[in-house]
Amino acid sequence: MSDYQTFRGFVATDIKTSTTPGGVGTASFRLGSTARRFDRATSTWVDTHTNWFNVQGYRQLAGNMACSIKKGQCVIVVGRLKLRSWEKDGRVYHSAEIDADSVGHDLKRGSANYIRTSDTGLHVASDNGAAGQDAAAAGSGIGGPADPDEDGGDPEEGEHADDDAAALAVFHEDADGNHIPVDARTGELAGSTV
Repeated sequence: MSDYQTFRGFVATDIKTSTTPGGVGTASFRLGSTARRFDRATSTWVDTHTNWFNVQGYRQLAGNMACSIKKGQCVIVVGRLKLRSWEKDGRVYHSAEIDADSVGHDLKRGSANYIRTSDTGLHVASDNGAAGQDAAAAGSGIGGPADPDEDGGDPEEGEHADDDAAALAVFHEDADGNHIPVDARTGELAGSTV
């Protein structure tokens, strides 16, 4: 018997990325799943209770979540449900977490473009060579140090962020070994049209 379950809902928060002490990239977001029922009296669909889940992904899934999933999008998540409870100040609290195995857009509610990554994933090139790849990894939050306080950074750092982004180019390696430019902002292949 498999303990994987499928959840459908909407992304309620921005994707948060970090790295474990062992160097594993992680990404997480809050998923809201609202059940609907048909009200025969009014002949309309009405929303009922919303269940909330924390979705957690690791390694390559985390990187793909960070560049593909945005707040407000409808998604389908397959993973293991973990129910946790704890007591604080005499009150018992509960949370539901999904250890995600797969995350994708719900195509019943919209369309999406799919880019298959090679085993090594997306490649980043820059004028700085390997240093540029490290900078890209740190900038994505995957593979770089965790930053629990996003507002506590260097105020001058934001002034040079555009310069750093311009120096980096992201490429997708296809099955033939060709490097195709990728729009780092949208994750789409450069020059592709829908």
